[in-house]
Amino acid sequence: MARLRWLTAGESHGPCLVGILEGIPAGLPLRAGDIDRELARRKLGHGRGGRMRIEKDRAKVLSGVRHGRTTGAPIALLIENRDWENWRETMDPWEAPAGYRPVTVPRPGHADLAGAMKYGHPDLRDVIERASARETAMRVALGAVAKGLLSELGIGIASHVVRIKDVACQVDALGLPPEELNARADRSPVRCLDPKAEAEMIARIDEAAARGDSVGGTFEVVAAGVPPGLGSYVHWDRRLDGRIAQALMSIPGVKGVEIGLGFQVAERWGSEVQDELLWEGGIRRPTNRAGGLEGGVTNGEPILARAAMKPIPTLSRPLRSFDLKTHRPVPAHRERADVCAVPAAAVVGEAMLALVLADALLEAFPGDSLAQLREHLDKGRPLP
Repeated sequence: MARLRWLTAGESHGPCLVGILEGIPAGLPLRAGDIDRELARRKLGHGRGGRMRIEKDRAKVLSGVRHGRTTGAPIALLIENRDWENWRETMDPWEAPAGYRPVTVPRPGHADLAGAMKYGHPDLRDVIERASARETAMRVALGAVAKGLLSELGIGIASHVVRIKDVACQVDALGLPPEELNARADRSPVRCLDPKAEAEMIARIDEAAARGDSVGGTFEVVAAGVPPGLGSYVHWDRRLDGRIAQALMSIPGVKGVEIGLGFQVAERWGSEVQDELLWEGGIRRPTNRAGGLEGGVTNGEPILARAAMKPIPTLSRPLRSFDLKTHRPVPAHRERADVCAVPAAAVVGEAMLALVLADALLEAFPGDSLAQLREHLDKGRPLP
């Protein structure tokens, strides 16, 4: 049974985003700067839109934390949307402003049309506001708390961009400590470790902006220090690789997730895919092709996951669409959007991986307080 539960609420241009995180043990040290630092990282990246210049993204703690430590009660967080001042009438919960014109032209690739068909919304604004990636700001805030818990237990999480469009990073991040990996990635405008690839990635983003287009890419998330035994092979929904894949796939725009060698396993001989097992005073694997997971269970190696993000669907040169009212062909509706959001998505990926791992950790080594969790984790599970 999952020990960690979390929910988010709020619209892109509503007054705020709200999140609730339940299950964090009591006694976890927490500072406001820990959350705000992660929120600031999400805003960075070459190719981000004007919204990031408006929002300040500071998290307010409403409950569950007192004098810098968690209490064991549900943690409630709030992030104000500064842009709401410009949308007060449009987003009024009670009355539509005089002369308001509903959005009736869907954007290809967004949730607009599918959401309207599901919920029966005549105004696509009702879909746009909640389906927006703005919601991921709260995921990052909640994930910062989960990262803090994991860090206390020696587990570090980091990410970097490995591809934007057709430009691939040629630097292998495996082996870098998470703190160093993130420090190096955060110094890059595209969170890439390869200076040559970084310059070419920036050029692709600038080319897309000039064309009125957008570009996607792939990011990699790494978790080091993860103990063996998290997850389970006994039921499909307890397999940790499936839970990680679902979490990363839930990030807006992500269309593919792989762990370890990922899709390369389909192209190799079996002898080139498995990780051999050696005993040298302890278990050692010469390789980590499995990405830290075997049979849906962590094996003690670093977790390595990648996610492919499609180009942002909103384009300054809109694609063809039609009006839901008249059925007449018209250019797609336009919203303010990024040209490339892959660097930001990588930070969201860290948050999602942290939430999944924290949940799996509390499932395997339950504890109502940090001290109790540490005690259970220290005992661990010896080899049979």
